[in-house]
Amino acid sequence: MDRSNRPSAIGVPTGKNLPQPTVTMRENLIEASLPTGESVTVHLFGATVTSWKLADGTEQLFLSEGAKLDGSKPIRGGVPVVFPVFGPPPKDHATSSLPQHGFARNSYWEFLGKSSSESLGRDKRDGGDAVKLDFGLSHGMLSEEFRRAWPYEFGLVYSVTLSKESLETSLQVQNKGGRAFEFQVLLHSYLRVDDISKIRIKNLQSKTYVDKTQNATTHTESSPALAITQETDRVYQALDPKVPIVVASDDDKPLFSITREALSDIVVWNPWIDKAKGMSDFAPDEAYKNMICVEAGSVAGWQTLDAGDAWEGGQTIRARL
Repeated sequence: MDRSNRPSAIGVPTGKNLPQPTVTMRENLIEASLPTGESVTVHLFGATVTSWKLADGTEQLFLSEGAKLDGSKPIRGGVPVVFPVFGPPPKDHATSSLPQHGFARNSYWEFLGKSSSESLGRDKRDGGDAVKLDFGLSHGMLSEEFRRAWPYEFGLVYSVTLSKESLETSLQVQNKGGRAFEFQVLLHSYLRVDDISKIRIKNLQSKTYVDKTQNATTHTESSPALAITQETDRVYQALDPKVPIVVASDDDKPLFSITREALSDIVVWNPWIDKAKGMSDFAPDEAYKNMICVEAGSVAGWQTLDAGDAWEGGQTIRARL
């Protein structure tokens, strides 16, 4: 797909010959690592980030042992991209013929290129301290079924930036056609935790949420530190993207911090015992104890994108603060 600013190849900084990030491609997999040891893996199917490791090799994302990695169904785990609809599509809407969560996680994306710290404008005194991977999806790349179901000319550019401190994922949506379209977007992050009973989610207090386990009724969060004790499927609305959502241990040690841009909704999801057993690609059954989804999105309503316009939103996840 056409882009005005294609990433440049990773260049060697002037002066000292400092170690640089490495990026490898094999089949439908892109892997990048920093000289300090941090790494990220992205599958071209769905542009799904399936691994994010810190310098010591500790995995930060949950990936189901039953996840399908052959393109037969969306990948269960990592960071799937939800677009252009969240959840089951509503009736009598432009997205009504699409599957749940849309087509972005069900389509093969193109790897567009990589950028280094130098071209990202970051401080490069420490060598290769960041690498950005860009992925693209456009109308012509969709299956015939998806093109018929959502006949809009669009372009998506999804950027995954690995640094020593964080993992950033951002999505740019371009309207390349002659008519406006509506969309929703969600970054469906599966975070790995040691024990779901020992984590708390902070900075949601007093916020309004829709509880999908209670017939989509609306409630107000009363807890300053939300514990997960049963199936949880909540959409928290109208949050300040700059205020981080913090996943902490029960002794108040921060494990993850998630800040956002243009994504004012947060979905908190854990399938718990019965639903985990009912999902064929969720394994082992007890793995619900080792994951929590904290998903940054714009899903409470619809974004309208006029012909020729673009929209961008994203998240930054910091781990083991």
